[in-house]
Amino acid sequence: MKRTATARYQGLGKDGKGWISTQSGVLDDSPYGFATRFENEPGTNPEELIAAAHAGCFTMALSFALAKAGLNDGTLETAAAVTLEKDGDGFTVTRSDLTLKASVPGIDPDRFDAIAQEAKANCPISKLLKAEISLDIQMAETSA
Repeated sequence: MKRTATARYQGLGKDGKGWISTQSGVLDDSPYGFATRFENEPGTNPEELIAAAHAGCFTMALSFALAKAGLNDGTLETAAAVTLEKDGDGFTVTRSDLTLKASVPGIDPDRFDAIAQEAKANCPISKLLKAEISLDIQMAETSA
């Protein structure tokens, strides 16, 4: 299976403007450039796309792992924060911090943590990223 995306950039450096499109059409010539990446102008940027991919991949991996463990109800919501830091003349993505809010009735917190840590380590996007990946779990109180 292959999924594709394209990026087009017109002009160079800070004055250039770019557009990103995805195979599915969810992004269709979405604007990006220096201002959307470093100055919070409307549009997207590679780091938020990586964050979206990591949050989505991890959440789905955890959902499937919980189902495999015999659970059949719950809500998972993950936020990912990807950090871009100055590195000499360029930049490096140094980390991806996952924050999980979960409500899964009937699971022991220690068992949930073990399943979540395994999902974090084994989701395909986690495997792709070479940055440090953290996971902060916030379990909602439920009655077992």
